[in-house]
Amino acid sequence: MSSALLLALFVTALLPAVGHAREHGNTHAQTQPDAQASAQYLGSAACSRCHLAIANHFAMASMGHSLTEVTPEFLKTVPLPTTYTDPNTKHSYSVFTQDGKLYQSEFQTASNGSNAGKDIFRSTHEIRWIIGTGENGLGGLLTRGGYLFQGPLSYYTRAAQWNLSPGYEHGDYGFNRIILPGCISCHSGRPQPIAGFAGKYAEQPFTHASIGCENCHGPGSTHVDAMRQGEEVAGADSTIVNPARLSPQLSDEICLNCHEIGDARVLQPGKTYQDIRPGQPLDKVVAIFNTAPSPDNPPQDDHLEHYYSMTLSKCYRASKLKPAAQQMRCITCHDPHVEPTRAEAPAWFNAKCLTCHTTASCTAPTQARKQTTPADNCIGCHMPRRDIVTISHSSITNHRILARPDEPFPDAAFHQTTPLMPDLIHLDPPGSAPDQPSALTRMLAYRAMVNKNSGIASYNAGWLKALAELETIQPENALVQANLGHRELLQHNYAAAIDHLQHALQLDPQQPEALVDLSEAQYQSGLIEPSIQSAARAVALDPYVAPLQKTLISRLIDGKRYPEAEAALKKYLEEFPEDDFMRRMLQIVEQP
Repeated sequence: MSSALLLALFVTALLPAVGHAREHGNTHAQTQPDAQASAQYLGSAACSRCHLAIANHFAMASMGHSLTEVTPEFLKTVPLPTTYTDPNTKHSYSVFTQDGKLYQSEFQTASNGSNAGKDIFRSTHEIRWIIGTGENGLGGLLTRGGYLFQGPLSYYTRAAQWNLSPGYEHGDYGFNRIILPGCISCHSGRPQPIAGFAGKYAEQPFTHASIGCENCHGPGSTHVDAMRQGEEVAGADSTIVNPARLSPQLSDEICLNCHEIGDARVLQPGKTYQDIRPGQPLDKVVAIFNTAPSPDNPPQDDHLEHYYSMTLSKCYRASKLKPAAQQMRCITCHDPHVEPTRAEAPAWFNAKCLTCHTTASCTAPTQARKQTTPADNCIGCHMPRRDIVTISHSSITNHRILARPDEPFPDAAFHQTTPLMPDLIHLDPPGSAPDQPSALTRMLAYRAMVNKNSGIASYNAGWLKALAELETIQPENALVQANLGHRELLQHNYAAAIDHLQHALQLDPQQPEALVDLSEAQYQSGLIEPSIQSAARAVALDPYVAPLQKTLISRLIDGKRYPEAEAALKKYLEEFPEDDFMRRMLQIVEQP
């Protein structure tokens, strides 16, 4: 349940080449040095003592202020106070300051009758952090009960106004849109999630707020200790990761982790997003998959697909024929330490283009070249900005580097899968070894795709095939047993579902999805009391997921435990006061 809330929200393939690209030096030969294995994270301040100029430049770049605490200085930079009313729900929102702090409210007032003008409900929370760089906009983060949430309103720079946060156009999430580690790890320096509780963090959620040096260079303690001891480094420094010295694939995977969200992400067994280390193969921690395109359904340019778009460009594909050191990668054109201003960007990137091309390469008429702003602007024609479908009032640069606007996709785009996964592209396959995702990885990837696209038969077939393999080779895996239970539940084999799900929870009790399935199987079997207990356990693990609490209320009613159901309904409305339907249900219950 809650894992499906990943923004998929905020996070490709190589050529047909999954193998072709690796044959030309795109391997994992250069990995993170052993000296880094036990290194600890220190924060960017430890780096700036020796690299002050670089640190100062980076602080001005977008990543250098990706997440900041709300300060009196920040409050002066956005228009406040303001109010917005959603035309669909008729709920209103306000953003305001009080005693030097930032708050957001969601509320609804009665429009007629004796209570006209009075609040039907009002929910107000302090916004403690600002997420985003301001390039497209700024969002707010808050904490409730140790969990981290997104605020319902965001500030959009282009429109210069507050409006619903991304995703809220699909439903009223109130102050309950959980921020999961896979999302916030790409917007912050070092979050501190608590294992086993999706969206829950330490009392201080971030040891380092904004993205910093160690996000790309790895933990710095070994390097700092060596420098303090005056150790001289001859050649490559094994105490720190330098992306420029990595193989093209490893270098790009540092960027890919956050700039290519994919359609399905699967954490490897026992891994969390905290285990990602620059210089180590990303697939060791998380496998990322994209829907395989076809000529009838070509890749769709959208938010957070920078890397995949780049791999489909002629520039990138042609470079794969060159030695590894000359192959195109993200840092060929981007310097993470220095970000040109909008005014500087055209000349900056023109110079990058001219490292491979010449002014004579452009065949556009002189008059057309002069009409770009500024004139002779390579990226203005070949990497135009486009609106982001999933985020209002926002745009992003197209990374496919088109020679012409109508340039077709290369044939290679439609031949990136393997026989093992014919309908999904593995975006971060491991180095030179044949791409053979484990059965567990395949099962979880296809289950994620089924959850998103339940009507596509091939995804369901892929999930069932991998699950059948695992039923034999890993029967004592908690996730396998949970998926076996889900399979039996879908087939209405409730007794078998209960057996598998109880087995899964014995192996790992902290599986809210398994508890939801178990409650349903028990309910369908007429086991009302056990179904109530399972639903209550799911709520305890994921207390801010509305459907779980609704299920518990329903189960209590089915069990004729009416006082408890009423109490649970009141508690639900304390957490989710924006739910108009449940509020009406309580009014009915409370009628004499």
